[in-house]
Amino acid sequence: METIAVVQESPAFLDREKTIALAIELVEKAVKGGARLIVFPEAFISGYPAWIWRLRPGGDWSLNEELHARLLDSSVNISAGDLDPLCMAAKAHNVTIICGLNERDGDLSQATVYNTAVVIGNDGTILNRHRKLMPTNPERMVWGFGDGTGLNVIDTPVGKVGTLLCWENYMPLARYALYGQGIQLYVAPTYDCGDDWIGTMQHIAREGCCWVISCGVALTRSDIPSDFPEKSTIYPDSEDWINAGDSAVIAPGGKIVAGPMREAKGILFAEVDPNSTVSAKRALDVAGHYSRPDIFSLSVNRQAQKPVVFR
Repeated sequence: METIAVVQESPAFLDREKTIALAIELVEKAVKGGARLIVFPEAFISGYPAWIWRLRPGGDWSLNEELHARLLDSSVNISAGDLDPLCMAAKAHNVTIICGLNERDGDLSQATVYNTAVVIGNDGTILNRHRKLMPTNPERMVWGFGDGTGLNVIDTPVGKVGTLLCWENYMPLARYALYGQGIQLYVAPTYDCGDDWIGTMQHIAREGCCWVISCGVALTRSDIPSDFPEKSTIYPDSEDWINAGDSAVIAPGGKIVAGPMREAKGILFAEVDPNSTVSAKRALDVAGHYSRPDIFSLSVNRQAQKPVVFR
């Protein structure tokens, strides 16, 4: 059995340095609880841009521009070393960390933000970077589209792990790309929550015969900084919880073994057995004996998609 920790805490909203420092504190707390895998929510560094669901797309141009500038400024440039402190913490504590973040492109235009999940190995290296393939609805106003380079299942000391972000988990072919790599710990950092979302997570655990770790965003009005423009309009004083979290851990077959952690902050611990995924596939292995490759097949393009190629 392996101990995992699902962090359901609010970031220092739109403050990269403070959020990374907070993440390191939370890693230390999770390690004291015995965790060898630590999972953070979608866009934890440094905050999910929840205002996009409350402002009219294309309207309030100056306000949208101001908020996007703050999001861009607080995003993570991996190539510039912004994530190095968290990587060092993973190495220092000999743990694997999966963290959602707003990632700033550091290679080409240097102005596009991606919704990214990274897998940091226990040696401190970034083992995988997955950019959300299809930002959902108004998310397309703030995030660029990812590509197939991050659709990988990674061997770690706690098992084979892979990630899909939020509504990517509704994409059957994206899920199948992970099933086809023998995923054991299916990690879903998300802004979604509620009974319908938990039902989807249970379905994935049954379909893929894998452990599902759903890590939700916990966000309250008090987490929004006082200098946030038009805060009282976007987030009325009468509102407390903006997003409820609902982090949960689900066993192969669909049984909830921890959570959902609803309208609460903290760390959700769970014991998982990665090897149990093998026996779980005896009757149903959708990427193995239950597949029909003579009828159905999936082709995944892992080539990086770049608008400029220098030869």
